[in-house]
Amino acid sequence: MALPYLFEVWAMEHQLPPVGDWKSWVILGGRGAGKTRAGSEWVRSMVEGAGPLDAGIARRVALVGETMDQAREVMVFGDSGILACSPPDRRPKWHASRKMLEWPNGAVAQVFSAFDPESLRGPQFDACWVDELAKWPKARETWDMVQFGLRLGDHPRQVVTTTPRNVPVLKEILALESTVMTHAATEANAANLAASFLSEVRARYAGTSLGRQELDGEMLEDVEGALWSREALEAARVDVPGPLSRIVVAVDPPVSSGAKADTCGIVVVGAMTDGPPNEWRAVVLEDASVQGLSPVGWAEAAIAAMARWGADLMVAEVNQGGELVQSVVRQVDPLVAFKAVHARVGKSARAEPVAALYEQGRVKHLGGLERLEDQMCLMTVAGFQGQGSPDRVDALVWGLHEVILAASKAYLRPAVRAL
Repeated sequence: MALPYLFEVWAMEHQLPPVGDWKSWVILGGRGAGKTRAGSEWVRSMVEGAGPLDAGIARRVALVGETMDQAREVMVFGDSGILACSPPDRRPKWHASRKMLEWPNGAVAQVFSAFDPESLRGPQFDACWVDELAKWPKARETWDMVQFGLRLGDHPRQVVTTTPRNVPVLKEILALESTVMTHAATEANAANLAASFLSEVRARYAGTSLGRQELDGEMLEDVEGALWSREALEAARVDVPGPLSRIVVAVDPPVSSGAKADTCGIVVVGAMTDGPPNEWRAVVLEDASVQGLSPVGWAEAAIAAMARWGADLMVAEVNQGGELVQSVVRQVDPLVAFKAVHARVGKSARAEPVAALYEQGRVKHLGGLERLEDQMCLMTVAGFQGQGSPDRVDALVWGLHEVILAASKAYLRPAVRAL
């Protein structure tokens, strides 16, 4: 039957090449999202003609994997490889000695290893499939050699199938105007995956950076000079908060409201403050931030977070709104315990002593804080390197300052007076 080989009929959206005059198509996806099948089918669409012996768009293709074994076993012979996807009358023949596939119509595909960029010096192609670029140890050198060889035909093209990692060459490819991108998480291909696999990996890696990268197919970035790293935040993760002496909700209100307004940072922080201050510990419990709400809307969200966690205090920055911030909160709950705080130094300067608490191992994170952690990894000593304002980080800083840093000063002040 022909239906199993009519990929465009039953393929998922992220597996189909975008329309347009692109040179590179990057498919970012989680493990098992169907990236390999998409790469194999794209190669088929390039080399096959209307009939088994008719010429296709491409005649000479490069297949580049991390190693020669991986390229052969995944891209050529794998369950979703080229041979498995090809109908019998169009199935290419594998020439092991030449590391080459040859189709009945004369088109060929050569296999290369990213460990040997120099092997790409000389051959030329009109199409290329690059697999797991983000894992390559010599990604830059190999990619450059591919570009020099991709010079045949009227419009040479390439597809990149990879689980994303924060590597410079991948980021540069994605930034090019000639690049298009499709994306899917592992669940997109759930129909072709064991249910036990999905439930197990989600239970084990949900909410972690590794899970976001390997399952959700997200590109996670760290920047040079960041006050926090993803590795450190992973090490700070806990499943339960443990006993807490107090809980506060910290708020960084937006200047405006509406769909395009900044996010209202709302972060819930708990602390255990028994013993001397150098033994105090904190746990970030929830990022309850909201965007696009009216002042009354974000005030209601902050008070709801207090109710969920039994918080004893709301801390809010009032540099922008002044007394209006407290007035809005009081409209929602006249009896809420409220403390106004004023920023007297820049965001980075406020964040540095809080980052030091993390370095000392005194702050832990519950799960579900991904967007907050994204902002944290973009906050540097030179300022915030992301887009917009780091509202979530600002709220986090105010919360941890209140339960640890400010409380420590208040604890020590009587002892200083006694001296």
